[in-house]
Amino acid sequence: MSRLPAGTESRDGYSRDRFRHWNTGDDPADGCNTRAEVLIAEAVDPPAITAGCRLSGGRWWSYYDATWVTMASGLDIDHMVPLAEAWDSGASAWTAQRREAYANDQGAATSLVAVTARSNRSKADQDPAQWLPPAAGAHCRYAAEWVGTKLRWALTADTAELAALSDLAAACPDQTVTYEPAA
Repeated sequence: MSRLPAGTESRDGYSRDRFRHWNTGDDPADGCNTRAEVLIAEAVDPPAITAGCRLSGGRWWSYYDATWVTMASGLDIDHMVPLAEAWDSGASAWTAQRREAYANDQGAATSLVAVTARSNRSKADQDPAQWLPPAAGAHCRYAAEWVGTKLRWALTADTAELAALSDLAAACPDQTVTYEPAA
């Protein structure tokens, strides 16, 4: 936690539209957008991919709520650090291109996570001081991935967020935070 810089958050000027997301993904030639590419990458049992990148079948593990999902439509792709939280924590100063890169980041497996729509929507734009995954066994992993994403994108954390993360770190002595700075 000590490497995560403190900052004052501000939602001023935020609009989800400022983050172009679900672009053509890492491989524009595959016909799949970022959302579909993440679903394909995270499938435990791969789905069939038909024309127009339609996915059928497959199986995913939503670690937030320890639930198996067998239909891609039952999943949301969660931005580990929600777009609004990223805005509050420094993305407001970024260019439109950097915000798009953030919103579609497949350079770190933890930036975008396939989870149940229910868990993603209950999280909304909250940070770990306000929300943790319903599956208690996921808290350590979630905290490490949150911190890794913030560090990857050089985002700050407010006082309540830092306190919550510090408490989580104390409860998770064997958890490691890993990240590579975003380009």
